[in-house]
Amino acid sequence: MKSEALKLVIITGLSGAGKTQALQSMEDLGFFCVDNLPPSLIEKFVDLCAQSQGKIDKAAIVCDLRGGDFFSSLNQALEDLQEAGYQYEILFLEASDDVLVNRYKESRRRHPVSPKGNVLEGIHKERQYLADLRGDASKIIDSSDLTTVQMKEKIRNLFGKEYDPARMSVSVVSFGFKFGIPLDADTIIDVRFLPNPYYLKELKPLNGKDKEVRDYVLLNPTTADFIGRFFHMLEFILPLYLKEGKSHLVIGIGCTGGQHRSVAIAEKTAEFLQMNNYSCVINHRDIKG
Repeated sequence: MKSEALKLVIITGLSGAGKTQALQSMEDLGFFCVDNLPPSLIEKFVDLCAQSQGKIDKAAIVCDLRGGDFFSSLNQALEDLQEAGYQYEILFLEASDDVLVNRYKESRRRHPVSPKGNVLEGIHKERQYLADLRGDASKIIDSSDLTTVQMKEKIRNLFGKEYDPARMSVSVVSFGFKFGIPLDADTIIDVRFLPNPYYLKELKPLNGKDKEVRDYVLLNPTTADFIGRFFHMLEFILPLYLKEGKSHLVIGIGCTGGQHRSVAIAEKTAEFLQMNNYSCVINHRDIKG
């Protein structure tokens, strides 16, 4: 096939169902994206992608009613692609009538099929017009109950690459429970069971980045046992998070004051993640100064 090296996704569906959000998510996955491309220009666009000598190996196009000649020319454009030897997938976005009506009320925009203002009538007409195209779709997403984040994760799950650690970024945040947990943390690890350097006069003014505190915490047999189990858990769960479309994870590691134990464990965790090819950012929230 002519397009074996090019992955092409055509995004279409009901007005207000989230096509723009879907396109933005595709762009995050590395797709070359074009919004509101008239159907008559699709084959020309795909030709240019195919001639890019591998610079563009995956592309996504939104085609919808804004293109003007949508209904009359999209089917012909898709037939032309097939005749030219191009392969493609159709992603169809839809939502329930009540959700679409509410979205139009919030945006205060007119429905493109019903410019006189009867939104529900426009939705019903558009469903009828797009019925055949929906039947040809490779993938269908009902966005009725999806948040923006959930939509993004859905797209990643459908069109992202298979497990690749480099695609997941992990933020490791050390903190003190006395100051509250990080609100954006996906998972919290409580290390207050470890020996506390705070009660040693010579270690109290230091923090977990200092060698003396780090050695005190990490060389303890209990810590060594915990780290082995904790890192084994990370090896298990991180690929599963990525498989579900999650590209960023925030791990909060907390002790009492966020100065000693949590900092040392967070530093060790970041080292482990980097050694396993994860993009990692570390933040010691409660270290002063």
